[in-house]
Amino acid sequence: MTAPTRPDPAGTATIGVAPTSRGPLGTGPSGSAAGSSFTGTAALLRLALRRDRVVLPVWIAVFVAAAAGSAGATLSLYPTVAARVVASEAVNGSPPLIAIYGRVLDPTSLGALGLWKIGGMGGTLVAVLTMLLVVRHSRAEEEAGRLELLAATVLGRGAALAAALLVGTGTALVLGVVVAVSLVAAGLPVAGSVAFGAAWASCGLAFAAVGAVSAQLSRGTRAANGLSTVVLVVAFLLRATGDSVGPAWLSWLSPIGWAQQLRPYAGERWWVLLLPLALTVAFTLLAVRLGARRDLDAGVLSDRAGPAVAAAGLRGPTALAWRMHRTVLAAWTAGFLILGVLCGSIATSVGGFLDTPQAREFIALLGGRQALTDAFFAVDVSFMGMFAAVFAVLATLRLQTEEQAHRVDAVLSGAVSRVRWTCGHLVIAALGTALLLVVGGGAAGLGYGAQTGDVVGEVLRLGGAALAQLPAALVAGAVVAALFGIAPRLATGGWAILAAFVMIGELGPLMRLRQWVTDLSPFTHAPRLPGAAMSATPLVWLMLVVLGLTVVGLTGVRRRDFA
Repeated sequence: MTAPTRPDPAGTATIGVAPTSRGPLGTGPSGSAAGSSFTGTAALLRLALRRDRVVLPVWIAVFVAAAAGSAGATLSLYPTVAARVVASEAVNGSPPLIAIYGRVLDPTSLGALGLWKIGGMGGTLVAVLTMLLVVRHSRAEEEAGRLELLAATVLGRGAALAAALLVGTGTALVLGVVVAVSLVAAGLPVAGSVAFGAAWASCGLAFAAVGAVSAQLSRGTRAANGLSTVVLVVAFLLRATGDSVGPAWLSWLSPIGWAQQLRPYAGERWWVLLLPLALTVAFTLLAVRLGARRDLDAGVLSDRAGPAVAAAGLRGPTALAWRMHRTVLAAWTAGFLILGVLCGSIATSVGGFLDTPQAREFIALLGGRQALTDAFFAVDVSFMGMFAAVFAVLATLRLQTEEQAHRVDAVLSGAVSRVRWTCGHLVIAALGTALLLVVGGGAAGLGYGAQTGDVVGEVLRLGGAALAQLPAALVAGAVVAALFGIAPRLATGGWAILAAFVMIGELGPLMRLRQWVTDLSPFTHAPRLPGAAMSATPLVWLMLVVLGLTVVGLTGVRRRDFA
């Protein structure tokens, strides 16, 4: 039986969605269109902005503070052209650093050097932000069942996707403008500042469209985020390979590479903006077309049929959580394996570069504590810890997804307590994060040891160094767990908190922030291994923070009402 319809004075039919016979999104069972495809977009846009009224300003503030602070700090670190040239030559002479951050395109430019580190990394984080926003306001709403409820009113089939894209692209554009204004206010040239803001905005626009396509292809939020992440990782690797070891044309296949090829503060090339704009338009049109062809609560890609009978090993909430996370964890593990082997294989080229006094000083500012390959591995392992923290946040947020989709009700209707169910997901998130770090560090040791002849020793050494990042990575997941327990609507704010942790940890030394500010980031306290003295005290304190936040979250879960 379909929902009743009401006549509309504007001639737009209200939509009734039958639970047993779903047509394409925004249609009734017969597939008839609901007036304009974008009817209701403005209302959904207002709703989305209201839901993100706290998270989005925090994200934008973090990006602006990081960009302006990095530019201001560079002036004090390298006040003369000669000092900037020496630092730029140190960077451009290292394939590993080029692979991670990109090149300094104008050694004499204060802006090019000052924003070299934050440029590529910040563009990648902007891409993550817009992807998550688009998926959150399209596929996640559909998966939770809220969009089906809204579809029973006057709502066009393309309204939800249009609203999600407007949120993602609008955020990218606002961020680009605000960053450009802040850089001009910091004293940098106007043209370069506008180009830098446009570079970040272009990354956001391109990957907002990528997120929109992923949301149409897959049925679940995790799968949509996973597909988008795969595209982002491929784009990053294309840029890194093209800039560091060649061929150079590989960088031109990546939206992240396009952002850097815009050359802010180094002879701007404005025509490059046409490439991300063309990609954004193409993927947006593709997403709209795919959305018009699929059914509500379905993806273009068919789901794999599950077993007719529940698996025998599915005997508790932890086993259930493992079954939910295992596919995503396998994909992340493969990515860490590739990243580790790549970093370990190119590490032997670092020695000659780091033997100069200028390079030693610069690497120390980047967070390394030793010269030679240990300094490179210290930076590399630190990045692995940050990437693993992303997985910890993503896995912990599955708690919120299960609650919003009301799937947790069936689990809790049996002999399973809220705390036990929550702990099941938290255990898998923690063990999965540890697995990623061990695999990434061990793979780096494998790649490096194969060239030095000490495979076992390097695997153990670098695997242990990566595992030492675990407490810092788990703090971000514990923050999400605490928010889920005491303020579940703010749980997604964990992404903004993680971004702040990364920015402070990465830019704190360069910006010469006050010690109490840098101490706010758990990555500040993570040991810079290998090559530095190991102290267990920071790790113990970080684990105490993780346990404390987890207890706060579990206490909140016991006391609050579930959705």
